[in-house]
Amino acid sequence: MTVEEHAKPATLGELRASGHRERSVKQEIAENLLTALAEGQSPWHGLFGLEDTVLPQLERALIAHHDFVLLGERGQGKTRLLRSLANLLDEWTPVIAGSELGEHPYRPITPAAIRRAKELGDELPVAWRHRSERYTEKLATPDTSVGDLIGDIDPVRIAEGRSLGDPDTIAYGLIPRAHRGIVAINELPDLAERIQVAMLNVMEERDIQVRGHTLRLPLDVLMVASANPEDYTNRGRIITPLKDRFGAEIRTHYPSELEAEVAVIEQEASLAASVPRYLAEVVARFTQLLRESSSVDQRSGVSARFSIAAAETVAASALRRATLTGEAEAVARVVDLGVVVDVLRGKVEFESGEEGREQEVLGHLLRRATADVARRALGGVDVGPLLTAVENGQTVTTGELVPAKAVLASVEDLSVVDVIARQLGASNTGERASAVELALEALYLARRLDKVSDSKTSVYG
Repeated sequence: MTVEEHAKPATLGELRASGHRERSVKQEIAENLLTALAEGQSPWHGLFGLEDTVLPQLERALIAHHDFVLLGERGQGKTRLLRSLANLLDEWTPVIAGSELGEHPYRPITPAAIRRAKELGDELPVAWRHRSERYTEKLATPDTSVGDLIGDIDPVRIAEGRSLGDPDTIAYGLIPRAHRGIVAINELPDLAERIQVAMLNVMEERDIQVRGHTLRLPLDVLMVASANPEDYTNRGRIITPLKDRFGAEIRTHYPSELEAEVAVIEQEASLAASVPRYLAEVVARFTQLLRESSSVDQRSGVSARFSIAAAETVAASALRRATLTGEAEAVARVVDLGVVVDVLRGKVEFESGEEGREQEVLGHLLRRATADVARRALGGVDVGPLLTAVENGQTVTTGELVPAKAVLASVEDLSVVDVIARQLGASNTGERASAVELALEALYLARRLDKVSDSKTSVYG
């Protein structure tokens, strides 16, 4: 329900008179999702490559009112997906003003709120909570306690004279405080087993137990979590009863299409210089090849953060060159791709048999990625005149610290440069120099690529 600030009821009586309808959080999410689907709107902004696989499964789980867990390797967008669930909540929702758990005015659940509701009746004050305040996220760590998630006895309240049996002595944890909202637990397997046991009642009976006290609180929460499939299914780090309480297990994955991988880079990367799209495609293709390589430990995965960091590193290399050489525009070029291997080597986990060959494998796969993109980007362009010029002894000067003007000066008499630039949409000096470098790299790889069969062969000399 979206309400203008001035029109929001301020008391329980006014709320009833407005015709407001109470809904559980799962009912609210399901109905809002169905409305969005009927109107052709997507609540899943900034998620690429999941449209036909993960998102339909997620939508079915939400419509079925299921708690769920997302299973996937690092960097597959699990956290972003969980956070986007808040878009399906009503923009504003009424709560009892001052209530500890943000209870609905129609349904107080804590002893203190129940007393206030009886005493004040229709004059019970109502406040309004924004959807952004109804999403609670917790990174599971081994030191997480039952008190953190469920609650504990508050020693201050005991010192004030209350008895241990008084429910008002309980300091509520994260899950009860998320009443009428979403609780997301990242890396669920990292929770100690005794903490997982404490969650069982919350997820099934929706009540909580604190230090032997059972407090019947009909909690209204959507419980969601993320986990690595290796931890979740193979190591026994999730107790079976907790697995059973999740209504759905949804497998995530990396984008399968190059365009989706590039879209992630364009959305997430903070680039210090201009990066031509075909260079972003090389980075994206490089990431895909790493995910397909038998030399890389695929149980750890190759995160989308790798491609994001790679694009940012390429841009930083371009800005460094522009600063050192005095270039007016910082534009990434093909020569900047090589820095990715040295800088980001530690972000990839290799199989044990590949020790000592990491640099070789990365270099080979980067060249394969460059060749794949160059063939597609330059398809239909006759670069023969450039090849002839090089074979006839014409020297093309390029390098990490060579200005773009120097690169173009060495080929300024070749009309094919204009054709290549038009094909790649290169307009300024830096983009034209990068286009020439891509064409040169394509020529080099076309003559040498057939000598490399797989990642265990030495990379090009």
